[in-house]
Amino acid sequence: MVGFVIILTLVMLIAGVFGGLINFYLLNQNNKDTTGMLRCVVVGVGAAFLVPVVLDLIGSSIITQSQTDPGQLLIYTGLCLIAAIASRVVVTNSLDRTRQAAEAAKNDVENLYVQVRQLQLTLQPLIETETEMEGTREEETELLDSLDVAATQVLKAMGTGRYIFRTQDSILGELDMPEQDVLKSLQVLVGKGLAGKVNSEWGLRWHLSERGRRLAEASV
Repeated sequence: MVGFVIILTLVMLIAGVFGGLINFYLLNQNNKDTTGMLRCVVVGVGAAFLVPVVLDLIGSSIITQSQTDPGQLLIYTGLCLIAAIASRVVVTNSLDRTRQAAEAAKNDVENLYVQVRQLQLTLQPLIETETEMEGTREEETELLDSLDVAATQVLKAMGTGRYIFRTQDSILGELDMPEQDVLKSLQVLVGKGLAGKVNSEWGLRWHLSERGRRLAEASV
């Protein structure tokens, strides 16, 4: 009897390990998790060792019959293997939940990063306006002289407006200039660090940096 119990234990152990390996290779067809082999094997062995309990609950005598009938032992081995492979449902559900939670957390972090970055870009002009910056008058004069007439006019228009964040249409409304010249001048001001642009929920807005505002005040 002891020898037969050892045989059944080996059958369940081998079937569980083999079924766990099958699950591991099936799961890793679309999954790069190389550390899941042990998990699959453990779950497979656990499922195989539950087979005697299930058979006892349903009143099956296949274990007793397999003691004298090799065919029944082979069927019992197949049942253990089926149970081990069926444990893939548990592993798959766990992996899916973990993957979905990780993807949801990643999306939340990315969305939060975008919102924080957008808030930073929106607040930066306000902070610069209220912050005293270092810079000599000679540098500002040289920078102002390096601007062409169109860029200087755009700078003045943005510096004398009521709002810090300006729309392109409002800037065009104050200047008697072609739209392409205004856009080109805005890009020049952005390149020289005198202006910037923010894509907010209200659309694209242009603004002057702290240095750009000082130059706009000096040019008036």
